[in-house]
Amino acid sequence: MKMKLTWPSGSLLSGSRSSKTFKPKKNIPEGSHQYELLKHAEATLGSGNLRTAVMLPEGEDLNEWVAVNTVDFFNQINMLYGTITDFCTEESCPVMSAGPKYEYHWADGTNIKKPIKCSAPKYIDYLMTWVQDQLDDETLFPSKIGVPFPKNFMSVAKTILKRLFRVYAHIYHQHFDPVIQLQEEAHLNTSFKHFIFFVQEFNLIDRRELAPLQELIEKLTSKDR
Repeated sequence: MKMKLTWPSGSLLSGSRSSKTFKPKKNIPEGSHQYELLKHAEATLGSGNLRTAVMLPEGEDLNEWVAVNTVDFFNQINMLYGTITDFCTEESCPVMSAGPKYEYHWADGTNIKKPIKCSAPKYIDYLMTWVQDQLDDETLFPSKIGVPFPKNFMSVAKTILKRLFRVYAHIYHQHFDPVIQLQEEAHLNTSFKHFIFFVQEFNLIDRRELAPLQELIEKLTSKDR
């Protein structure tokens, strides 16, 4: 029996924007404080210690730190999935799954209230379009200095990260062979490890949601405890 995991939220989906699920990169404006935070994140990542790299920099706002990293993970996953879209098709992936036990059905709580079963490319297109809409919403992800984050920001960020995790889970379970063929394995592992350390540091994804990749998570993180 397959577990059907659906998490409707009250956020907006503006429909599929393209047949390919390769979204435009979300840019953080140069010169902004968030851009400086992103540069700080990149510099600490370069040190090689991912546990330290994800920690909240001293004196910084947690919401802003989570926002900058969420945008960065969206861009990373967008790029990683973009490399294997030719292998993820309606025929090869008629359902959105992460191994035989986990199947995801899409709902956004507004346009699609009742969870629908759809192919992986369609699901990921819905998902990435939905995330992009959240990131582009200035009331949720303010880019201007002094504009406060909304009270529900952290719950929105948690939903985004939970859904982005599903793309990693699908790639690992269904498309790891092409990832190896394309020599993207190290890139994927580093990106996922960074993602996991970040969500663990701030307790942003429930453990049960991480179950499809639990063994991999244990393996990737055991050396850095």
